[in-house]
Amino acid sequence: MRAAATVGAVAYNDVTRVAVLAAVAEFDRVGRGEFLRAAGFGRAKHYFLDIEGRLYDSKAIVGHAHGVSGDGPWRSKDLLGAERTVAALLRALGFTVRFLDADWTWDEIVLACALVEANRWRTVAQEDSRAIELSRLLQSTAIHPLEMRPPGFRNPAGVERKTGDLVSRLPRTGRKHTNGNHLDKKVVQAFLDQPDEMRAKAEVIATVLREWPGEPEVIPDVDLEGYAGKEGGVFLRAHLRRERDPSLKPRKIAQAKKDGAAIACEVCGFDFSRTYGERGHDYIECHHRVPLHVTGPVDTALPDLALLCSNCHRMIHRSAPWLTVEDLRELVMGNRTGPRGSPATVDQGSCSPPASAPCEEVG
Repeated sequence: MRAAATVGAVAYNDVTRVAVLAAVAEFDRVGRGEFLRAAGFGRAKHYFLDIEGRLYDSKAIVGHAHGVSGDGPWRSKDLLGAERTVAALLRALGFTVRFLDADWTWDEIVLACALVEANRWRTVAQEDSRAIELSRLLQSTAIHPLEMRPPGFRNPAGVERKTGDLVSRLPRTGRKHTNGNHLDKKVVQAFLDQPDEMRAKAEVIATVLREWPGEPEVIPDVDLEGYAGKEGGVFLRAHLRRERDPSLKPRKIAQAKKDGAAIACEVCGFDFSRTYGERGHDYIECHHRVPLHVTGPVDTALPDLALLCSNCHRMIHRSAPWLTVEDLRELVMGNRTGPRGSPATVDQGSCSPPASAPCEEVG
């Protein structure tokens, strides 16, 4: 079975399924490191051939396969920028190809940069016990789910490479920038400008990862998925996880009733029971007023919580920096006008329910 495709001057129709399987067999025989070295390829970034659960670097496999069924093996320079095309070729030959996205996130880079700073802004070798410890810490499922991890995910060698990337981003070093993450320069500059604040953030991130329970966590809202590679992704996951503590909402509601307060949104005034009747009785969400990256891991007291409707809860968490309850209330009132253009009073039935899936209900 052959699959025809062409990218630039490279024709792929010489690559056969049998040749790909021969490349896989050679990969298994010599191991990933030796296979990649001999084939002249680096590790795959995103696309991996999946054979019965084992993952193989797609471009290296196709390059070797062309040496089996074509007129000679392809090297890395022959397939520059062709990762998607190689994936399509393998799929056309009947193989399963997986796209794995495990780019370094802001939180991970902060931890690596804290390590570099502590090492006097020098690369940390993979044999260093600190690199080994950071590698272990980054195995937490708080950031990357298990099914999205490529082979060798965040191993000590990867930690060494990332610390080297960060050193290359130091200003006025004269060193050529390595192929790192677009966030590398921002994190390095943040450590140079605000070292105490960044060290404190790194310690909070490390504490969250050490205390993470182990099971993968899924952010319960499509609007929040982009946090994976942005500032505070770990904080957001830990924040939402704290807000799902089943003991919080009943205690907060009981306290509100004791104080004579309505079980309604503290931002817009929406009362679920007024709109939905008995079905909406005591339905509300709990929100931690102060983010984890400000407080660090602390026990939650009832005054730390706010009762919010699903829409307002979503709006607070939708993008960084997060708004305070007071900030969002001011925003809502500023955009709500009465008949003559003056700010309207809070209408407890005016905030419509979410048009799509809201933040997961707390408790």
